[in-house]
Amino acid sequence: MIDFLSNVLIIVYFLTACMVMIYGLNCYVMIALFKRGRKPADKRQKDIMENFKDLLDRDDLPFVTTQIPVFNELNVVERVVNAACRMRYPDKRHEIQVLDDSTDETSPLIDGVVKTLFAQGYDVKVIRRKKREGFKAGALAEGLKHAKGDLIAIFDADFVPPMDYLLRTVPFFMAEEKVGLVQARWGHLNCEKSLLTRAQSIGIDGHFMVEQSARTWNGLYMNFNGTAGIWRKQAIMDGGGWQWDTLTEDMDLSYRVQFAGWRTAFIPDLEVPAEIPEDVSAFKSQQFRWAKGSIQTALKLLPDIFRSSDPLFKKIEAFFHLTHYMVHPMMVTLAVLALPVLLCLKAAPGPLVFFVIVIVLSISMIAPSALYVVSQRACYNHWVKRIIYLPFLVVVGVGIAISNSRAVAEAILGIKSGFIRTPKKGDLEMKRYNLSFPWSIVGCAMAEIFVGIYCAWSLGYYLSAGKYLVGPFLAIYATGFLFVGILTLVHSLGFSE
Repeated sequence: MIDFLSNVLIIVYFLTACMVMIYGLNCYVMIALFKRGRKPADKRQKDIMENFKDLLDRDDLPFVTTQIPVFNELNVVERVVNAACRMRYPDKRHEIQVLDDSTDETSPLIDGVVKTLFAQGYDVKVIRRKKREGFKAGALAEGLKHAKGDLIAIFDADFVPPMDYLLRTVPFFMAEEKVGLVQARWGHLNCEKSLLTRAQSIGIDGHFMVEQSARTWNGLYMNFNGTAGIWRKQAIMDGGGWQWDTLTEDMDLSYRVQFAGWRTAFIPDLEVPAEIPEDVSAFKSQQFRWAKGSIQTALKLLPDIFRSSDPLFKKIEAFFHLTHYMVHPMMVTLAVLALPVLLCLKAAPGPLVFFVIVIVLSISMIAPSALYVVSQRACYNHWVKRIIYLPFLVVVGVGIAISNSRAVAEAILGIKSGFIRTPKKGDLEMKRYNLSFPWSIVGCAMAEIFVGIYCAWSLGYYLSAGKYLVGPFLAIYATGFLFVGILTLVHSLGFSE
């Protein structure tokens, strides 16, 4: 019986390690697709902008509605509304909707800002609902009912759209009738704030510059990122409109729109800066929502994708795209099973076995880092100075695995939860917004610290057994869980500042 359980344990460990490796290898696929598609995409973008270089002189411009969904955003709402009004576009062809669901002093501030801007000649209005049904997705759906625009630009409250945003996105819709979505790249207003924000900025750059580019340039499914994008209104309608049965309504709608035959575009050099969470609890809350929503969307849409007539490669990439957060429970599994596997193999710890483990884990760790390096080279001239923070991103990525594993489990089990907004500080931080579930955060932090200590203990066993090659991976696990767990406690208990 003991031998049977030992064999099961070893099989589970190696299968999990292989699955993580496969997800890692897909990073190399993304890199290859990015490099293959970059020159043709750059040429196409250059041709479009050349053909529409005198955009403001044209009399056939589509009407644009800019939507700004807001819920208790006192620190940042004035900045984004002013920035939206400053975007260059004919005043008679552009309206701005502030979709306000706020329950605090944000609402009177919005009223004052909108009144001033309206008096200056901007077509800006506030839309408020009696009931906050569907959270952000519900607000966008409500605004769409009143939107005059053929195109719908969307910005979260912490984003600052550049003045030329519409001039650089609208031409894509005018050049091709079947383009339903154009997504810009997220920038970072506060990436220099701390090690945590620097690490997050590298991760965000990897997703946008490499993954989003690779997907749309090669005819794969690309997702709207919830903000800094612009839709064709008809595409939203054809895709079934905004729905709120998942926490990632943006990803859900993106896939449904592409099911309906619409195409996407991504502009990697159009940067819309935004805030990165500075508090680790806020960062984990954001990641929790994305992880749970992605798996919810996968459960909702993958059956239709598999039954579709899409090419097999496109289906496989959609699977990796929608389920990539499954890597986190796999990482926790590897961390927890490392010591039992060593004990089970102690009787015959052949060097080949541990060599295979090292190869698999190395590929799993190095592949995402390679993607991030490529993204930094593509985004910045000073990319070498930025990638020195890459090891910290690896540590943080490991450290949030427990929290994200809980999110994945809740999605699979069908446990519903509300949309929890990520607090923003703005330039002055007039009001401090705190997350509303501190005890669950503290409980998760204690679990992270416990697993971190366990991984450190496992590391000691591996070193004492002479398995030095596996040691670095357990060291990363221990460091990641302990760092994130301790930092979460520090921030949650109010000792951060």
